Amino acid sequence: MPESGPDSNELRLREWIARISRGDELALGQLYDATIGRVYGLALRITRNAQLAEEVAEDVYWQVWRQALRFDAARGHAIGWLLTITRSRALDSLRRGDEAQPHPEPESLITGEVSSDGDPQDLLEAVQRDHQLHAALATLDALPRQLLALAFFRGLTHEEIATHCALPLGTVKSHIRRALAALKRVLSPEIAATESTS
Repeated sequence: MPESGPDSNELRLREWIARISRGDELALGQLYDATIGRVYGLALRITRNAQLAEEVAEDVYWQVWRQALRFDAARGHAIGWLLTITRSRALDSLRRGDEAQPHPEPESLITGEVSSDGDPQDLLEAVQRDHQLHAALATLDALPRQLLALAFFRGLTHEEIATHCALPLGTVKSHIRRALAALKRVLSPEIAATESTS
């Protein structure tokens, strides 16, 4: 029986990768949205650490951004290429021992830590702030969101991010500055409402 051609999902992934190779940020966001479940799932199975799996997933999409030209449809499927990168990055992170490194919690971007012996109202407010932050981050495009993640969740300097992502330093700084301004616009009314009820 002759082998059939690529299905519509494969064609869509290939098209996004081709557009990413030309610097299309929207295509990176589309690829991310369509594949993050599988990429994160594999990273989690390998690392057995949710936070580390998130970092591996970020690294995978940065590698795709930088090396999309290396994808060769004649050598395999697009999802296979992504999962191969994921496996490699996850194993690398285990070898480096990244799971032992401390990482700041998302809610620390808005307020300080909440102790585990705090009263239930404090814990509820911390959960609400965390939800607000994640919702605000979801409003950002893929590139600025990932730059912020590298800066605030991984603790990289602007220079380290520029090197890591193969982007000009000025581009990194302007994306982060605009992303922080966008987050502030989204979060400020909600933070003010939370503080006024306290």
